Amino acid sequence: MPTDLSEERVDHRFKGLPPDAEGLTVGELAAQRRDLFTGGFTTPVLALSAESVEHNLRLLETYAERHGLAFAPHGKTSMAPQLFDRQLAHGAWGITAAVPHQVRVYRAHGVDRIFLANEVVDAVALRWLAAELDANPAFHLICYVDSVRGVELMDEALREAGARRPLDVVVELGAGEAGRTGVRTEAECEAVADAVAATDRLRLVGVAGYEATMPQADAARVREWLHRLVGLAVAFDKAGRFAPDLPEVVVSAGGSEWFDTVAEVFADVPELSRPVLKLLRSGAYVSHDDGQYRERTPFNRVPEEGALQPAFRLWSQVVSRPTPAQAFTNAGKRDAAHDLHLPEAQVVRDGRTGELRAAEGITVTALSDQHIWLATEPGADVEVGDWVGMGLSHPCTSFDKWQLIPLVTADGTVVDYVRTFF
Repeated sequence: MPTDLSEERVDHRFKGLPPDAEGLTVGELAAQRRDLFTGGFTTPVLALSAESVEHNLRLLETYAERHGLAFAPHGKTSMAPQLFDRQLAHGAWGITAAVPHQVRVYRAHGVDRIFLANEVVDAVALRWLAAELDANPAFHLICYVDSVRGVELMDEALREAGARRPLDVVVELGAGEAGRTGVRTEAECEAVADAVAATDRLRLVGVAGYEATMPQADAARVREWLHRLVGLAVAFDKAGRFAPDLPEVVVSAGGSEWFDTVAEVFADVPELSRPVLKLLRSGAYVSHDDGQYRERTPFNRVPEEGALQPAFRLWSQVVSRPTPAQAFTNAGKRDAAHDLHLPEAQVVRDGRTGELRAAEGITVTALSDQHIWLATEPGADVEVGDWVGMGLSHPCTSFDKWQLIPLVTADGTVVDYVRTFF
């Protein structure tokens, strides 16, 4: 049974939360509807916009429906079962994982359909997967294969585990000769498919890949690769490589940068011997951001389809103003994503009056472990005690620094807390 996250006790594990909430359950604290700024929260504290999260969930739901896509958003972005539940409620086919540990988290919280976008050759993990599949007929998992050796290791581990249900696999087509994982040529894909066919513990159900790791990716290169992926599915179907009892063929791609091109190419998938599940896996949309995906979202290319809203805001407090050109807040690398872009100072909450104003003339220039360095232009209105609200880049490395994240409405009311499991 899924864990009831509302029953977890609030304590020292969860940074930023009110010290006087110690011992309350998360549900009890949420019911108090505290104000983020006056309700006892300490800085730094990461907040998620309730309105933006809901907007983003609805937008990708309608986008997938409009383009005839099934949707398995990548859960490694948030590792938050509450958000998984909402994604599934907004029409998601299932949730994507990257490693077996993530699958264990998903299963502990009741996710029944999982797309594991990686080849699994760890015998211990495969034994666990076999036991989980055998014990739960409703559990459906698909994972990658991208090598003959990997197929051999998977089959061996599953046979030794006495697996009764075959493990469904898709051949991963690498995105470019110098890309990340995945088989590089169609001939090699056929060899991997033949290796799967020679086992009795694996079942080939489709093809998949991830276009965003392609070096120098652009629309033309991504489109060309997607046509190769679709062509591989067509060739496998024509050659009878899919199991006779297979109800549908899976064709899957699509991160958060090229799903418009995925939708375009997948719209023209030819008719096969059985229905095709066109599975999109974008994950960063749930929170969006103020950096990487603000710059690269496909909605910049197709604005008529809508626009995602950044949901993160990191609040930290100015603790030092040593010179007119410098200020320092009490957040740092342990609190803010910094692998792709530095945080972006957006708004200041006045420490004296509580009023909000734009963070004009304030720029983040560096992060220490527990300090954010601010360069302040002449006349920049910021002093010790003020709170600075910052936008973040890269959701995957923003969520993972916080175990319990306040979900906040536009008026500052904390309506819930999102629990993460990294």
